Amino acid sequence: MPRTPIDISVPDLSGKRALVTGASDGMGLGIAARLAAAGAEVIMPVRNPAKGETAITRINRVVPGAKVSLRGLDLASLESVAALGDTLHAEGRPIHLLINNAGVMRPPQRLTTVDGFEVQLGTNHLGHFALVAHLLPLLRAGHARVTSQVSVASASGSINWDDLNWERSYHGMRAYSQSKIAFGLFGLELDRRSRARGWGITSNLSHPGLAPTSLMAARPELGRSQDTPNIRRIRWLSARGILVGTVATAMLPALMAATDPAAKPGALYGPSGPGTLGGPPAEQRLHRPLRSLTEAARVWQVSEKLTRTAVPTA
Repeated sequence: MPRTPIDISVPDLSGKRALVTGASDGMGLGIAARLAAAGAEVIMPVRNPAKGETAITRINRVVPGAKVSLRGLDLASLESVAALGDTLHAEGRPIHLLINNAGVMRPPQRLTTVDGFEVQLGTNHLGHFALVAHLLPLLRAGHARVTSQVSVASASGSINWDDLNWERSYHGMRAYSQSKIAFGLFGLELDRRSRARGWGITSNLSHPGLAPTSLMAARPELGRSQDTPNIRRIRWLSARGILVGTVATAMLPALMAATDPAAKPGALYGPSGPGTLGGPPAEQRLHRPLRSLTEAARVWQVSEKLTRTAVPTA
C-alpha cells in the first residue's frame, strides 16, 4: 500500500540566520534544505569539509540561490566548539534559529572524545552544551529559538551519576540513553533559565522516532564496520511503510519545533504514530526521565564544570 505523504509547512524565514549541527547528511541535510527553501541563511558547521561541500551542492540543486555556508566544527572537541563560537562572534550577526541535531549512537566499544569524555556524552550533550554557552550572546541578540534533538531512547533509562563516563563498565545503549536524557534536560533547563533571566531565548525538544538514518549504519570512525541488524530491520519496515518513518518524515518534528509559530517553549515534538516511531509530527508528553527539575539543574551545573564553560547569569 502506498505511503500517505506526510509534510508540514515552514513559514517564511527571510532575514533569519539559522545554524544546524549535523547538516552534512541525513535529517540534518534535509532540515538545512527546508530552512534555506524558506529563505533563511543557513550555517552548516561540519567536521568534514568535503562532505559539507557535497551537501551544499545537493541543497543548491533543489534550492537554487540558497544561502548556505560551511563553518568548521567537531562537537567531540571543546577547542573546536570554542573556535566556532569565536568565528561567529567575529561575524557579529545574531542567530535566530539553532537546531542541535548532530549525534552519534552506540559504538560497540567505549570511545572517548578529544577531551576524554565518553563519546556519546561528549558529542551528543556536552559539545552542544558548550556550543550554546559560547553562542549565548548571539542567540539572545536574535531572540532565538533553540531546538535540541533527543530520541525515543530518552523515554527510558537514567543518568549514571556514579560513572558518567562509563569508565567502570560500558553499555552502549545505556550510555546513548544517558546522553540524550542529559541533552533533553539541558534543553528544558535552557528555556527555564531564559525565562527567569530575561534572555529572550525559547528552547524546546524534538525526536525523530525511528527511521533509516546513518546513526546505526556502518560508521568506521566509531568502530562499526557494518550496518547493525537494527538498521537493516528499520530499512525494511520503512520501505514498506510499516510503523517507522523515513528520513524525510523523521526530520519534521525538529522542523515543527524550530519554525512553527505555535510550537511551545519547553515542549517535546515527535512522530504521532504508534509508539511515536513514525507518523505526522505533533506535541508529545515529556519523556519521564526529562521531567525532573532537580536533575535538570544538576545536569546544567555538572556540564558547566566538565566543559569549563560558565554560562552568563545576567
